[in-house]
Amino acid sequence: MSGAVVRFETHDEHVGVITIDRPEARNAISPEVTTAIEAAVDEIEARAELWVTVLAATPPVFCAGADLKAIRDGRRLELSTARGGFAGLVRRQRTKPMIAAVDGPALAGGTEIVLSCDLVVASEAARFGLPEVKRGLVAAAGGLFRLPRKLPANLAMEHALTGEPIAVETAARFGLVNRVCEPGAARDTALDLAAAIAVNAPLAVRESRRVMIESGPGDEAAWELSKAAAAVAAESEDVQEGIAAFLEKRPPIWRGV
Repeated sequence: MSGAVVRFETHDEHVGVITIDRPEARNAISPEVTTAIEAAVDEIEARAELWVTVLAATPPVFCAGADLKAIRDGRRLELSTARGGFAGLVRRQRTKPMIAAVDGPALAGGTEIVLSCDLVVASEAARFGLPEVKRGLVAAAGGLFRLPRKLPANLAMEHALTGEPIAVETAARFGLVNRVCEPGAARDTALDLAAAIAVNAPLAVRESRRVMIESGPGDEAAWELSKAAAAVAAESEDVQEGIAAFLEKRPPIWRGV
């Protein structure tokens, strides 16, 4: 299975690899990427011989988040699916572990995609962040409640409110990243980690993952809060200004309404 914007392949016997392949647009999530990611996850979940997933992207950027041109053109709803949420992934109920292989910046929705994965491998070229406030938007794809679970609360708050990036060293120090590697090696390092998982009994791995997820804090209330906050921002004049300023490569002029 392959497509113009997302590639799916198998590695060895038990690992599925999903690669976002839209480098000319910084691997931003378009409606087409969303549909293709959901289809790839469907295939991995359906195939009994696939036990672990690696989610990668064609460098030099892992993912710049939502395609702002799609939002400007009124296609915001097409960037989510009923089962998966943003990118067809961030709210997806999965049974198999997924490893993000981050080689380059993962910002805005890109960070939220990373936070939805179970494990993270990042190269020294990676950085993370929620710059939505710089565009008049609210990070509504899980970042505002998942980031404080990975970073100390005050640090997560700082990055959410300033929109400034998180260095890979900081991400690794506090546990957002499992392994750091040289630039260009994120995919191979993630495949090594996938292999270390795949040598184990797949049922035991899936059940262990399920217990760890289901015994953690519930997300439903947090999703509703995120949705409501995003709706307030989406109806503002500032969001139109923020997107226009970004696309026109100029500083925004905020009005606070």
